[in-house]
Amino acid sequence: MQPQQLLATLASGETLSGSRLAAEAGITRAAIWKQIEALRQRGVPVESAGAAGYRLPWPIQMLDREAIRAELPAAVMRRLGALEVHWEIDSTSSELLRRGGDAADFSVVMAETQTAGRGRRGRSWLSPPGLNIYLSCLKRFEAGFAALSGLSLATGVIVLRALHALGMDGVLLKWPNDVLADGGKLAGILVELSGEYQGPCAAVIGIGLNLRLTDDLREQAGQPICDLATLAQGRPPGRNQAVAALISSLVEGLQQFEREGFRAFVDEYAEHDALRGVPLRVSSATGELDGIGAGIDARGSLQLQTATGLHGIDSADVTVRRV
Repeated sequence: MQPQQLLATLASGETLSGSRLAAEAGITRAAIWKQIEALRQRGVPVESAGAAGYRLPWPIQMLDREAIRAELPAAVMRRLGALEVHWEIDSTSSELLRRGGDAADFSVVMAETQTAGRGRRGRSWLSPPGLNIYLSCLKRFEAGFAALSGLSLATGVIVLRALHALGMDGVLLKWPNDVLADGGKLAGILVELSGEYQGPCAAVIGIGLNLRLTDDLREQAGQPICDLATLAQGRPPGRNQAVAALISSLVEGLQQFEREGFRAFVDEYAEHDALRGVPLRVSSATGELDGIGAGIDARGSLQLQTATGLHGIDSADVTVRRV
């Protein structure tokens, strides 16, 4: 029995004995125990119920390509390129980048788990199987890189729209690529560009969305984090439903961005801007700058009001400065 098969067997949350699991898989109980330990090492919270066997603390939903397709509107399906679900991959974004020109527009790659999930500035993205969503989408543009200014911020609005469609409220956007809720990071966005500066070019948009977090994941994150289970009082949407909402929002939103640019998203972003009016410390290659968040401009630059005036920030790390 492979780890993905064992996880799928445990997905209902029912307590299953080691002997039953072994009999169904045609292997020894010792082999089942080894696979259980392998899942635990990947971050899956498999509990021991004594002689009764093993269980998950809550039911999970394995990603299912056909179930996702069934949730997508016909208009979205017509634009969609590849739709792939992998058990394990280094990074969904890396997979699309490797394909280069061979990947069709609006190709989507997902994985149950990533071995080298990436966040902004080379940070790792924790990716245990079965719990959260790791998804990347490739979008082709006839325009060059300059026309894609504000794309990561627009993607934040696109994720926000998907969450609203799922009934999730209280979500904010942190410049340049974080989605926050309940005081912690709910989702991260990584946009990577390839192609010609003057066009055409392509964007690979990676999204990590927390559906369910374990205590161990919260400790490993090194920062406050949040999940949909918290926002939904312990009853988050199914993973396939959440993925379909994300894909639908991406297809519709990226087409809007292609037609209208970031200006179509500015007001919506401002409405959910977590940094406006907040004391901030901005760290960049040129040093640190303290000030008060003053929103974003039409290009997507962070505006920082300091003692010496208003500064526009295009790329930096931002922390909330405690006063």
